[in-house]
Amino acid sequence: MSAAEIVVEAKNLQRIYEVRRGLFRPNAQLRAVGDISFRLERGRTLAVVGESGCGKSTLARMVALIEKPTAGQLTLVGHDAVSPPSERRRELRQAVQLVFQNPYGSLNPRKKVAAVLEDPLAINTTLGKAERAAKAREMLARVGLRPEHANRYPHMFSGGQRQRIAIARALMLEPRLVVADEPVSALDVSIQAQVLNLLADLQAELGLAYLFISHDLGVVRHIAHDVLVMYLGHAVEQGPKARIFERPLHPYTQALLASTPGLSSQRIVLKGELPSPLSPPPGCVFSTRCPHVTQRCRDERPVLRELDERRVACHYAERFLEGAPVVRADLPSAPPFIAPVAMNP
Repeated sequence: MSAAEIVVEAKNLQRIYEVRRGLFRPNAQLRAVGDISFRLERGRTLAVVGESGCGKSTLARMVALIEKPTAGQLTLVGHDAVSPPSERRRELRQAVQLVFQNPYGSLNPRKKVAAVLEDPLAINTTLGKAERAAKAREMLARVGLRPEHANRYPHMFSGGQRQRIAIARALMLEPRLVVADEPVSALDVSIQAQVLNLLADLQAELGLAYLFISHDLGVVRHIAHDVLVMYLGHAVEQGPKARIFERPLHPYTQALLASTPGLSSQRIVLKGELPSPLSPPPGCVFSTRCPHVTQRCRDERPVLRELDERRVACHYAERFLEGAPVVRADLPSAPPFIAPVAMNP
C-alpha cells in the first residue's frame, strides 16, 4: 500500500442550512461551510483550525458521513461518499471513525469497556464472541491499558484513560481515516501530551490518516502535517504546517499564531466580533476585523490562490511574504511528549 495513497479528497464542499426567521419573513441561509477543498493521504494529518463557529466541526461531520454536503464532492478511499450505492455505504462508514471531544460523555456509562469495544464488531462483522473479546483485549493493550480494564465501567477511569478507550473503540473496525474533533481539549496538559503521543504512534504503526479539529495551535504544531485555517466557513489559508507556522500570509492566521503563547514574537489584538454567518461581509469575510483592511477588501472577496507553496485568500498576501513576522525558530522540532504507558485507574 503506497504511502501517498489518497484516503479522502474534498472538492468545493458546502453545507448550507435553512434558518426560519418568523411567520412572515423568508427563510435565511446559513453557510456553515463554503467551498472547502483538500486532499488527505495515508499516514498524514490535516489540522483544521479556527475560532468557535468557523465551521470546522461541520466540516468534520461531513467527512465522517454524519451530514450530507449541500454541494461539492467527497471521495473516501476512492469511492463517492456523497451519494454512494447502498451496497457501498457500510464499507465507507467503517472506513472513517470519530473520536469526540468529551471522554466523559462519549462512552455509555451503563456498559463495561468490553461491551463498548465489542459493539462495533458485533454490528458490522461476523466474528464470534471469543474473537471479539480477544480483539478488544488486543486493542486495549495497543492504547496502553491492561486486559483487566475490559471488565470495568467508564466512571472508574480518569479522563485520559477514557479517551484512550474512545480511541480504541474508533480503531476496532480498522478504519482508514480517523476524524478527531478536539480530542484533547478536555484533558490536563500532561495528559494531552500522552494522548497526542499515542495518536502519533498509532498513525505510524497503522498508516492512519487524521482529520484533526482543534483551536489549540500549540497542539496543532506538534501533530499536524498540513493546516487548514477557517474563518466564517471559508478557508483563508491552507498548506504545509511548516510554511504556515513560519511565515503566515493571511492576517487572520497571523492573529491566531500571535494569540498562542510562545509561537510568535508579535502581539496582534483583533477588534470587533465574529460577524453573523447569516449576514457575512460582502467582500473578504475577515474585513470587519482585519487591521490591514482596505476598500477593496470590503468590496471584493479574495479567491484562494497559490502563493509560496500554500493557498491563501488575501488580496495583499504578497506584501506579507516579505514582511510577515517569523514564528520563533528556536522551538524544538519534535514534541516533548511523554511516552505512552499503562495508566493506573
